[in-house]
Amino acid sequence: MKEQAYVGRFAPSPTGALHAGSLVAALASWLDARAHGGRWLVRMEDTDAPRCVPGADREILRQLAALGLQADEPPLWQSQREAVYQQALDDLASRNLAYPCACTRRDIEAALAAQGHEHRRHEERVYPGTCRDGLRGKPARAWRLRCGTDAAPVRIAWDDRRLGAQSQDVTHEVGDFVLQRADGIWSYQLAVVVDDALQGVTHVVRGEDLTDNTARQIWLQQQIHAPRPVYLHLPLVLDARGEKLSKQHGAPAVDVADPLAALRTAAQALQLPVAEAGDVDGWLQRAVRAWACRWANGNSRER
Repeated sequence: MKEQAYVGRFAPSPTGALHAGSLVAALASWLDARAHGGRWLVRMEDTDAPRCVPGADREILRQLAALGLQADEPPLWQSQREAVYQQALDDLASRNLAYPCACTRRDIEAALAAQGHEHRRHEERVYPGTCRDGLRGKPARAWRLRCGTDAAPVRIAWDDRRLGAQSQDVTHEVGDFVLQRADGIWSYQLAVVVDDALQGVTHVVRGEDLTDNTARQIWLQQQIHAPRPVYLHLPLVLDARGEKLSKQHGAPAVDVADPLAALRTAAQALQLPVAEAGDVDGWLQRAVRAWACRWANGNSRER
């Protein structure tokens, strides 16, 4: 059987310009695609319009171009794909794999408290299944995906190229998760899985903070009969307080006036040794070879 051609992607949320952390993800995904002789796509994950900053998408594309990170196809905007996501949800609902939910956040917290669950900060709120068997006269607010039962829980195992063997009991650690929010916005989980499938993405390279999403995305892939990509979760770039560098916490935009300096900083965060070069193209060619030595020819697990 012929091996499937490599397709990778970089999928930023345009809530601001590229910062040091998102540049690391962009560079790593581009290098992995080039080291495998594959294609690299750019997708704007802008379904959550209230969080998006006007013009940030264009600024991200400008920064990528200045850094020599060219995509192999025109960018895709998720905000233009409402009909695709609706079709996926309709299909899941028609097979009773997705159902409407009337619960507010307060309802969920009250139900969990009644079950004796004390919520801890940063801990996932496991949906208690209140609306699984019907809305009980309440109006629908969101849509959720069924994720097994106590008798038949959904347990997902996968292998990460950096972190190694991973697993999660989606039923008991996540519960039935949201596909479409109460405000009509499509969830990250649904949009990313549908788009990865339709774009033929075979490899996902992204930050380690998204590792926890992987099991539920694999479960959703199974429900829509989509192939499972190969995953590589990268170490996060941290700020001076040891927290994830993010636009939300004021991470400055990457200065692309000196693209080589920006690229070298990102390579250092990836612990990728790349010699100095006189131009961006020459540096990127060397970076691809360095990446291939570490990642493309086998796993590079952390010890």
